[in-house]
Amino acid sequence: MKNRYFVDTNIWLYAFMDEGHLRNEKALLIISEPDAVLSTQILNEICINLIKKADYKENAIVKLIENMYGKYKVVTIDKRIILTSSFVRANYQASFWDSFVIASALETECSILYSEDMQDGQIIRDTLSIKNPFK
Repeated sequence: MKNRYFVDTNIWLYAFMDEGHLRNEKALLIISEPDAVLSTQILNEICINLIKKADYKENAIVKLIENMYGKYKVVTIDKRIILTSSFVRANYQASFWDSFVIASALETECSILYSEDMQDGQIIRDTLSIKNPFK
């Protein structure tokens, strides 16, 4: 099995919106591999931000969703992830929404979670490492 990695919302947004900036280049590199994983939560966050901040139209959002499902593993938030997120909140002091991101990464057996917003270097359950790619 390849090393899967989970990608948080801001990384996707830098890839789609910050053309020509250093963060854009790093974000594009991260999402260039098919081992990237995201959840329906992340996909929803991407869509709302692209609609509000980048004036994406609905037809572009539909195309984006189709492309994301075609290229990447998109995990659906289910009972198991919800219960794992409770464990994450209780044991790692993660915020409510971040705990769903971490739980999704754990449940899809990712070894890395790329996030700008979480604690860089933190290890979850001895299997998942949180990395800020911009540090």
